[in-house]
Amino acid sequence: MIKQEPNAVTRFLLLATALLLVSGCQAFSSPRAIQLPERELQAAIQVKVDATPLDKLNASAIEQTTYTNSYDPAYVKLDYPNGDVPKETGVCADVIVRAFRAAGIDLQKELHEDMTASFAKYPKKWGARKPDRNIDHRRVPNLMTWFNRKGKELPITQTDQDYQPGDVVSWNLDSGLTHIGIVSKIKVEGTNRYAIVHNIGAGARLEDVLFQWEITGHYRYF
Repeated sequence: MIKQEPNAVTRFLLLATALLLVSGCQAFSSPRAIQLPERELQAAIQVKVDATPLDKLNASAIEQTTYTNSYDPAYVKLDYPNGDVPKETGVCADVIVRAFRAAGIDLQKELHEDMTASFAKYPKKWGARKPDRNIDHRRVPNLMTWFNRKGKELPITQTDQDYQPGDVVSWNLDSGLTHIGIVSKIKVEGTNRYAIVHNIGAGARLEDVLFQWEITGHYRYF
């Protein structure tokens, strides 16, 4: 019997299923990338001795653009706590997890503990019957639920100044999938708007995409 290769539609459906399995993000290429001059980049990722958690989060978000150069939604068994996939890859949620770890907050552990105590409060769209410390913190709706439960939600507006460095923002993409990123400390030239650090298909990037999609969540932890 000759084994048939999956057609284009089947391959697309398999890819979409894989993306949903991990994070809800979608591979996407944006034309709004911002390339920092080397001196400005190094200044942005430098962490001073007396840096606050917010300073560390902001520096980590920018620094990720220097080493995370790919996107991979595969399910991976992780160490616990502080488990991570190779830093060169990941999904949109990993940008958030890594930045928060730099600031002293392990979202893998935080979500696992909260989901273990209050599993019914979290989304069930993946058919999960119990917490899974390998994947729960890498799913956008779970992160949104955790921030909400911590009382960190802010109003959603269309005003540039309402979104400050270190804020976490989630979106519904045009495809209907969910996405998440961090407001950076780098302003978009000629505006009062800060660029976003996110991974939507090509690795962690600094891009002017705050209002590119429908905002579904706005959070400020620090």
